[in-house]
Amino acid sequence: MKSFPFALYDAFSDTAFGGSQAAVICDASAIDADQRGKIAREIGMPATAFVEAIDDSGITAQFLSTVMELPMCGHGTICLFSHLLETGLLRLSGGGERSLQLRLPKATAAVSLRRRDDGRFQVLLDIAPPVFEPPPSHIGTLLTLLGLDADALDSGLPLETAHGDFIHLLVPLAGLGAMRSVRPDFNGMVEFCNANGIETIALFCSEVEDPSNRIHVRDFCPAVGVSESAAAGTTNAALTSYLVRQDLLPKEREQIRVNAEQGLELGRPSSIQSIVTLDNGEIARLQVGGVATRVFDGQVYL
Repeated sequence: MKSFPFALYDAFSDTAFGGSQAAVICDASAIDADQRGKIAREIGMPATAFVEAIDDSGITAQFLSTVMELPMCGHGTICLFSHLLETGLLRLSGGGERSLQLRLPKATAAVSLRRRDDGRFQVLLDIAPPVFEPPPSHIGTLLTLLGLDADALDSGLPLETAHGDFIHLLVPLAGLGAMRSVRPDFNGMVEFCNANGIETIALFCSEVEDPSNRIHVRDFCPAVGVSESAAAGTTNAALTSYLVRQDLLPKEREQIRVNAEQGLELGRPSSIQSIVTLDNGEIARLQVGGVATRVFDGQVYL
């Protein structure tokens, strides 16, 4: 019998039991695809990171949910690099910063690491800006699945589909009252997403509970194995791109930070930061990140 150490982290949260969960398993090159799927389902987290190799240029890894391989995973990346830094498998430069590559089977991305003044590690993932398309035509069906009526939508903003590492349907709501009125039909959402080529349904509004935040977010992802995400980096990157696209951010500034709150309805409060760098009003660089908190350590026995 072989054993493999694993750790469970809460991403986008300074404390345990907030944010979105991911497991990290190191020395995973000896674990085959079938076993990885079984481990991810057994652990049951929104994402499990399998670390295959670490070298001077970056990390080779794979992310799995309970139902599929994830082409990219914002919260999983935060947990993965936090674990490697905390265990000494990665080290920062003398200045407390470092940039590396995250190599996944279907994508490669830059990751920036920094030690904050409080000693915590901040992880920022570079994400390619999404391509936007009109939403599906069956918006009435979507509203029924959410338990909402048309008055819940923000009439001043359009619904749009954002194609990036995932395909997000972005749904602007009128405010927190509408957000709290959502009564999701998850089985119906899976059918709707599969029929329309959508992977997550992201609801957002500009009314927030914490005035330091820019948007309030709920992200429903039953089509990829998570009924509702408490914190989603890729989704928030897409939402920040949407805010730029809709002229809701000050384009005269070269760099803009967008703080989002998520997970409050689940009792798992999260803080997600997106950083967008503009060049003549267009997105030149898009990053999303935060910190992660370790909750459990253990062993996987095979």
